[in-house]
Amino acid sequence: MRRFTRTLVAAALTAAVVAGTAGWASGNSQQAVTGAPVGTAAWRADGLPDLEKLTADQVRDFFGALSPARQAELVRSHPGVVGNLDGVPPALRYAANSRTAGGRFAGQQILAYDPRGRGQAVLVYGDLAKAAHVAVIVPGSDVDAGNLAPLTRKATALREATGGRTAVVAWAGYTTPVGVGLDAATGDLAEAGAERLARFTDGLRAVGAAEPSLFCHSYGSVVCGLAAHEIKAKDLVVLGSPGMRADDVNELGTAARVWAAKDPTDWIDRVPHVEFAGLGHGTDPVDPEFGARRIAADDARGHDGYFAPGTRTLRTFAAIAEGDVR
Repeated sequence: MRRFTRTLVAAALTAAVVAGTAGWASGNSQQAVTGAPVGTAAWRADGLPDLEKLTADQVRDFFGALSPARQAELVRSHPGVVGNLDGVPPALRYAANSRTAGGRFAGQQILAYDPRGRGQAVLVYGDLAKAAHVAVIVPGSDVDAGNLAPLTRKATALREATGGRTAVVAWAGYTTPVGVGLDAATGDLAEAGAERLARFTDGLRAVGAAEPSLFCHSYGSVVCGLAAHEIKAKDLVVLGSPGMRADDVNELGTAARVWAAKDPTDWIDRVPHVEFAGLGHGTDPVDPEFGARRIAADDARGHDGYFAPGTRTLRTFAAIAEGDVR
């Protein structure tokens, strides 16, 4: 009864915020980029397998049966497909995306690049094939191919905190909300992102990468929550979360360990943690009733400061990624 009453009050507050805040109607609505990679029609026209019918394992097997010369030929003739197809060996994806990105991310290992919309990109720091541990950072609002710096700073900070032993993936692989408008308050973009994230983790497993720890920031934690029952991960770490579209850990349907962090100066704490009439994302993951393992984040600052170098928060993230926290 207490939770029901609190939900009604918070829902009323959410409605008041929506009605009284111009930002909710700022005209920044985004259309999720989904579907097969750019260039799929030409791929099919060449008599190649229908991508939308292949699992990541089948993609791996298809490329594994090709000669090196044929693989290189497909990289040259169909870089948009090869570079964005989960299950393709990372080295081939890097080569393909270096062609399609046109030097946009010079010197980077680009695991995915999709120029549609605001653009999506996935960058890798370290060796996915050899690293004993893999971490994937799933960002929140405003991150895209043209604004990767906030995400790449987090990725490099986490990799350095592990002493370079963990391969870290900066996964801007979905259409994020812009600002804190209606897109950020609803789950539409997160649902589209969840499908992509689940496919991505399937691809990691298919190519033999270590089972990852996912670090899901802000709206990215909504994506992770919706994908949780399908993703292949050993840890789900949510930070600065507006909710995961679940009442508790059990509703996530995952065998991964679930962790939650929120620093006392994070403005996300003022967001009502409810889901009502399609608005809001549910229970705060740091709420004891949710059942996540709590990570102390007292030395983080603000909504975007969880990966600040030298903090205990970042050291804890690194220990989780390396399997040093039980």
